[in-house]
Amino acid sequence: MRKDQRSMKEESKKMQSPCLEEVSQGCLHGCCPSPFLNQHEPQTKASKPRNSSAACRRDFASKTTSSIFPNTQFINHESLPSMQDSFTEFTKAYPQYSDTYRVDQIRSREYYHLSFSDHTCLDYLGIGLFSYSQLQKQECPKYRIASSSFPVPPESPPPVLDIPFFGVSYKPGNLKTQLLHGGVASEFESVIRKRIMSFLNVSENDYSMVFTANKTSAFKLVAESYPFQSNRKLLTVYDYESEAIEAMSNSSEKNGAKVMSAEFSWPRLRLQSSKLRNMLVSKEKKKKKKKRRGLFVFPLHSRMTGARYPYLWMSIAEENGWHVLIDSCALGPKDMDSFGLSLFRPDFLICSFYKVFGENPSGFACLFAKKSTIPVLEISSTSGIIGLIPPQKLFRAVTESPGTDTEVENLASQSGRIEKGKTTYEIQHAEIVEKLKGIEMSEVSESDKSIEMECRGLDEVDSLGLVTISSRARCLINWLVSALLKLQHPNTNGTPLVRIYGPKVKFDRGPAIAFNVFDWKGEKIEPVLVQKLADRSNISLSYGFLHHIWFADKYQEEKEKVIERRNNEADGNKGKDKSVS
Repeated sequence: MRKDQRSMKEESKKMQSPCLEEVSQGCLHGCCPSPFLNQHEPQTKASKPRNSSAACRRDFASKTTSSIFPNTQFINHESLPSMQDSFTEFTKAYPQYSDTYRVDQIRSREYYHLSFSDHTCLDYLGIGLFSYSQLQKQECPKYRIASSSFPVPPESPPPVLDIPFFGVSYKPGNLKTQLLHGGVASEFESVIRKRIMSFLNVSENDYSMVFTANKTSAFKLVAESYPFQSNRKLLTVYDYESEAIEAMSNSSEKNGAKVMSAEFSWPRLRLQSSKLRNMLVSKEKKKKKKKRRGLFVFPLHSRMTGARYPYLWMSIAEENGWHVLIDSCALGPKDMDSFGLSLFRPDFLICSFYKVFGENPSGFACLFAKKSTIPVLEISSTSGIIGLIPPQKLFRAVTESPGTDTEVENLASQSGRIEKGKTTYEIQHAEIVEKLKGIEMSEVSESDKSIEMECRGLDEVDSLGLVTISSRARCLINWLVSALLKLQHPNTNGTPLVRIYGPKVKFDRGPAIAFNVFDWKGEKIEPVLVQKLADRSNISLSYGFLHHIWFADKYQEEKEKVIERRNNEADGNKGKDKSVS
């Protein structure tokens, strides 16, 4: 057992992407950015010898724990440090945070609406195609940026346009046909597809792509089309309940699949490696041609706990005859650069693009399929594939429509911006033309044959690069972990206010934290209540349920409490609508 684990670690290091090594080496020599917007580019410093990756990781963890209010616990709101004191401690732990100052400049220039909202958004993991400033009217002097080299945000909240950047419409046909032949697509849609594939480093020669309504639709499409009658198994690696995976599992079971899942050890939620290996590795002796065993669904890290999983599992799955689906929806903006599609070529890849505080349509998902794998798919009738409609066409249809109730509802489902009961005659043509001026997209010809479009959100991410974004996120998430762990109840001999599940302070953890809040008696406060209390302070949190957890004998009592609580929650939710988190 120990020998297997040691060999897996060694193999994992060998297969680590060069980009990951670059990030590791850059962590302490350029970790994080300053929130002071008037900070200019730091002066060139004397070069220091670079440490090894392992030493860098150890130094990062030790500096986090020893530099941020060391040996200090906060027992009430009066003991909490000021913002300035917190930032001082933060910069002690991460002295090179200011090297990512460009992130603050881009936020001030392109996403200044976030500051006006006075809202702390801690429930967002996503990437937006466009920046917020692209949605504003450029001709309005009040909201015009004073300088391209240094942004000056407006003094009051900018107006919100009543039109989307694009609309969506559902496409008929099945997944296999769409992947093989493409179907009808506007130039607008083709431009966005090419830009996304370029951003993710996915080759058009090797992969085909379709847009789907959301992440759940993408997973369900694969489940409905995959040949589970011959390749019987579905194996997933998720430590939390996921609507998308649940939909996929249900569809797969109906098509004859045996659904299995990896397990995670309580309370650190570490992946049970030996069990997963046993499920992946074929016990049959090598034959002339390997029979496909099924579909292996692998998230590169948990969007619940932030735990990252070794890429080695993909290679083990491929070597043992599994088709591999990579869920990259929880990845950071440039994490695909570290994935290395030149080394790993999954059969399927799913990602999503969503806006912060997004208007409808807030986004969509993308489903990629390796061209050599598409022929094994079966014909299915599941809906979920969408097309993207340019705003010009969307509102041209509105103004030219006779205004029947059916057409209004259809257009409402396409754009997500037209209210029920609002007739098309209420939308004035002149008003639409005026609002369309603010969209940074120019049509060279009226027939949509040639479109120039700027996906500024993706361009900004590309300009920042993997090292800058990863370093900033790494410092911020580990600072938050450290801060939460310092909260205690008074007069209770160190009873913690917060309990974190999964990785804590760690160099290569993901940007998500799973935690519970407890009262002074040690009783858990219900996550729904915590979420409501956070909402009162304009802090957005999401909540969910851990899943596929394995309890050792010493945690048996805790396991029984968890099961009892879940059963009570299930009984209480019968007949009630699910709340939106």
